[in-house]
Amino acid sequence: MLAIRVHEFGEPEVMKLEETDDLLPSAEQVLVRVKAAGVNPVDTYIRAGQYARKPSLPYTPGSDAAGVIEKIGDGVSHFKEGDRVYVAGTSSGAYAEFCLCDGNQVFPLPENISFEQGAGVFVPYATAYRALCQKADPQSGETVLIHGASGSVGIAAVQLARAANLIIIGTGGSEAGRNLVMEAGADYVFDHQTENYLDEIMKITDGRGVNIVLEMLANVNLQKDLEVLAMFGRVVVIGNRGSLDFNPRAVMSKDAAVYGISLFNAPPGKMTEIHHALQRGLSDGHLKPIIGQTFPLAEAAQAHRAILAGNSLGKIVLIP
Repeated sequence: MLAIRVHEFGEPEVMKLEETDDLLPSAEQVLVRVKAAGVNPVDTYIRAGQYARKPSLPYTPGSDAAGVIEKIGDGVSHFKEGDRVYVAGTSSGAYAEFCLCDGNQVFPLPENISFEQGAGVFVPYATAYRALCQKADPQSGETVLIHGASGSVGIAAVQLARAANLIIIGTGGSEAGRNLVMEAGADYVFDHQTENYLDEIMKITDGRGVNIVLEMLANVNLQKDLEVLAMFGRVVVIGNRGSLDFNPRAVMSKDAAVYGISLFNAPPGKMTEIHHALQRGLSDGHLKPIIGQTFPLAEAAQAHRAILAGNSLGKIVLIP
């Protein structure tokens, strides 16, 4: 089979499309024929050798995919060959024609969700659910600021916030991105590159500020988040690409809470809750991944450069 292989950490070009040995499922495993593989920012950090947990070399990147069950190992009874599934983790890597998964790493993909959309489910939607629904604990009618809402996690957060009956403020760095955020269900959208957008946010909240901030780039925005946060507000840091000069008094003066999340730290019970919620949302249609760009599997390096360039509109997907 064909798969992307990484033999050394480094720039996107270290990813090479190679012929590899065919995979066979062991007991409690399934083999998935990959129809689409999702590209996430964490994939780029791992490939560059900048992530805390590094895989053994060589390896195949990727944890998100969607496809059909090709083969089933002994002990797997809840799926059959030919079932449509999305993948939430894989032992062999998702950037490939096939991937091996434990039976508890695959979930039914509703017929109303395409394979490309299915490849955009796990990391973006599970991250958004973990941040908004589990960490921020939103109450109906509260206001949420999604700072950097045009990417795949941001769009997922907008859709989840709409379902939670929140007032949604999104930001985006391009007109196309802001239009996408509005179409996804935001009540207000601002350009976070303008000088006065924080003032506008305070105006529409009648000076109270927002109850929740979901932050995609904390090294740039965390101090700004606290400026527009309401008393007893919550900030959830989802993404960060550096350090910052930060004054903790901004947290103290508002009795605020600042949470950091890494999806893979979620306890098993919380992860089960996440998948049940995603299954419901996908099936009834209030969760619907938006695909921004697709690349052939051989162009994985271009896909990584695209996601690092920022201003991505929805999910970036590889097609084997």
